[in-house]
Amino acid sequence: MDFLRPASREEALAAKAEHPTAVPIAGGTDVMVEIDFGHRRPEYPLDLNCVGELYEWEPGGQSVRPCARVPYRAITRSLRAEPPGPALASHPVASPRIRDRGGFGGNLGTASPAGDVHPALLAAGAEVEVASAARGTRLIPVDASRTGVERNARGPDPLIPTILDTPAMPVDVLELADEHAPYGVRGAGEAPTLSSAPAVLAAIRDATGLQLDRTPVRPEHRTGTV
Repeated sequence: MDFLRPASREEALAAKAEHPTAVPIAGGTDVMVEIDFGHRRPEYPLDLNCVGELYEWEPGGQSVRPCARVPYRAITRSLRAEPPGPALASHPVASPRIRDRGGFGGNLGTASPAGDVHPALLAAGAEVEVASAARGTRLIPVDASRTGVERNARGPDPLIPTILDTPAMPVDVLELADEHAPYGVRGAGEAPTLSSAPAVLAAIRDATGLQLDRTPVRPEHRTGTV
């Protein structure tokens, strides 16, 4: 195992191009768990914690662009005055320790079906910026960034430097009891109550009128030929 620790965005992209199988590690809330349980043994761990550019964000009047390594807690604390979607999506994520380490970049990069922030980004029409040493940068709509369970459209060598453009969106906070929770509501650190699949199925239902109850959704499901 060769440990890679770039100090800049350019060094990170060069390391990923030289070692396409390198596994990026930022907060480590997913990858380190897999390593700890022996499910993954990366030949080249790529530590992004020293890349200062990944801790920046660009607030604006109608959108906000947090970079990949900005942790959930920083988004919750610092971006409340901006379009509030990212801050509200970050607040209920997992436990305080996870919010101190994890961020949007890892959540999108792992493409986990239990990703906490995916529904908010889908609803906002956000975009993901991916970059590579060979192909430069490109934007991918967040609804096209995932190609399956724990698979995404980044390709073999791109990283996610700047996460998204999140436009302003109306937000209504609903405090609804959970009939399956012992105290009526779910607390911090419990499993996420949302995932991307319901948001995608709801969008298809709104656009086509089809009530789908399965994933993945394939063209024949949308045309009713099965």
